[in-house]
Amino acid sequence: MYRGTRLRGTRVLITGGASGIGRLMALESARRGAEVVIWDLSADGGAAVAAEIVAAGGLASSYSVDVTDTAHVGEAARQTGDVDVVVNNAGVVSGKTLLEASESALRRTLEVNVLALYWVTRAFLPGMIARGRGTVVTIASAAGLVGVARQTDYSASKFGAFGFTESLRAELRADGHDVGTLVVCPYYINTGMFEGVETKFPALLPILEEHDVALKVIDGIESGREQIILPPFARLVPLMRFLPTRAFDRVADFFGINHTMDHFVGRAGAKRVAAGKAEAAAEK
Repeated sequence: MYRGTRLRGTRVLITGGASGIGRLMALESARRGAEVVIWDLSADGGAAVAAEIVAAGGLASSYSVDVTDTAHVGEAARQTGDVDVVVNNAGVVSGKTLLEASESALRRTLEVNVLALYWVTRAFLPGMIARGRGTVVTIASAAGLVGVARQTDYSASKFGAFGFTESLRAELRADGHDVGTLVVCPYYINTGMFEGVETKFPALLPILEEHDVALKVIDGIESGREQIILPPFARLVPLMRFLPTRAFDRVADFFGINHTMDHFVGRAGAKRVAAGKAEAAAEK
């Protein structure tokens, strides 16, 4: 029976590990005695986090990997070798309505947030099964529990991530493999990825602190958790499904769910705003 994966002496792979909660999960895993492997599209970003871990006395390496490219994933997996924990953390968001988003942006969201789960997990799961241990972690989202305006691509991808993990858990359990899964569904996190989002009831649905989320994920891996939904209030969403559709929508609207993205600018938008302010200040 799966009882979690103690990290000391293990190898942990984190996609999107160069920034945000990926970086923090990498640092915490190393602090607990794991060797960390970072996969990130940014070679410099991944190398910087690996160097940070090594400087603190840990073991780490990094690879520049496009997780949407099956050939690239396969080659990087061969170079990486066996791992005990896979954390599917890489993710993107467009923040646009269905009619505003470009075809390339829509494809990119689904390729990174959904299809990459298959390519990365398939590369390492056979080794975990053969060794009879391991954990596959998928960072989904609370947007994988309820559809959100301006997230037709992102919510759909996170619904997919949730379903992927649930089905994988069923397969592993049915086949008697001692490999576990953990799906994480957080509300918005203050990593910059969702810069500009707002919450109507911060006491119930706060913007989450990235360090807190990262710590809960690592704790969940070691304790054998199979699902983490944050904040606790978001756990009520599945119960809301018992309501008629119009009542469900009214509840979501009351809590302001479909207006959270009204002022979204994202990480790139925040950088443009900061650059504009710096330029304006320089002209004064």
